[in-house]
Amino acid sequence: MTADSFHPPVRTLMGPGPSDVNPRILEALSRPTIGHLDPAFVAMMDEMKDLLRYAFRTGYELAMPVSAPGSAGMETCFVNLVSPGDTVVVCQNGVFGGRMKENVERCGATPVMVEDEWGRAVDANKVEDALKAHPEARVLAFVHAETSTGAISDASTLAELARRHDCLTIVDTVTSLGGSPLEVGGWGLDAVYSGTQKCLSCVPGLSPVTFSERAVEAVKARKTKVQSWFMDLNLVLGYWGGGGKRAYHHTAPVNTLYALHEALVILQEEGIEASWKRHRDNHLALRAGLEAMGLSFVVPEDERLPQLNAVGIPEGVDDAAVRARLLEDYSLEIGAGLGPMAGKIWRIGLMGFASNRRNVLSCLGALDAVLSDMGAPIESGVAVEAASRVFAG
Repeated sequence: MTADSFHPPVRTLMGPGPSDVNPRILEALSRPTIGHLDPAFVAMMDEMKDLLRYAFRTGYELAMPVSAPGSAGMETCFVNLVSPGDTVVVCQNGVFGGRMKENVERCGATPVMVEDEWGRAVDANKVEDALKAHPEARVLAFVHAETSTGAISDASTLAELARRHDCLTIVDTVTSLGGSPLEVGGWGLDAVYSGTQKCLSCVPGLSPVTFSERAVEAVKARKTKVQSWFMDLNLVLGYWGGGGKRAYHHTAPVNTLYALHEALVILQEEGIEASWKRHRDNHLALRAGLEAMGLSFVVPEDERLPQLNAVGIPEGVDDAAVRARLLEDYSLEIGAGLGPMAGKIWRIGLMGFASNRRNVLSCLGALDAVLSDMGAPIESGVAVEAASRVFAG
């Protein structure tokens, strides 16, 4: 077989991730590769740690990207902080809380599940009851922004409950970092992981993490080895730690780290609060258009992620057929529902570089055209005008 070079189609990515990548970040990927122990690269690593502290809003010493996607960031937090025999309270209100449970079990620990309806925030009262019922628990794990449903939970309140019951927190911020208010230091979150392909508009493949001093002390005080050699922070910090000579741990993905550095520079240039506001403003315009069309959101307004919009599919409409038409006719990608929400919702992302006025209006126009052509029960021809009125103030 003779293979040709692969040239992907140009898409507008408005699903649950990856999001559209800023052209500046694509340019950064193409820069010359240098050694991962090169002094120039090491200097960039130190700068990146400062940029990550800015993005996470924390002064924690440990802030770095894991050389693998967000799922590996999740595992890094669990394998370092959870030991065999531990009890961990795990909140599940979507797919990714379930993955936290899997991690707890694979660490040889016992998960105590706090379950909430998909599409709703984590119930702090249920969490408090679980912590009271299990004084032996030493970790509370929850998803700040549940990508599978578009719901955001009150991380500040949950972290305060954890501290009151002498628990560390492990927190998924894969979809919230850069897109929704996140105050890692101010809220006292302990082990936090994210991804590069959502609101940072970087390519997939890295997972920013940050650990509080309390969490680092817990890692150092372990009585058993971390079950993963690659993710053992005691080893990784020999490479990512500050000062002195860097110890070889693994060959870092040099060019991908260039891309993340550029993404964080772009975030700093815009300003983190301005980024949060941009995501919120574009969500409000999209919401106006969708509701004018007759579509409804599945998440209550005060629990709703602005960058991940979970929208109910109209009665009688073929989910997959609509998404296929959007991709084929408009080169536009939106996401399907997962688990019990499969076939019931679309997940429309407004993340990072893709969170802009042009995408809001073009998505509404395309969705209106496809649904109208299929004879769906919607109000046709009003969505773009409704969103435009919001943009006009």
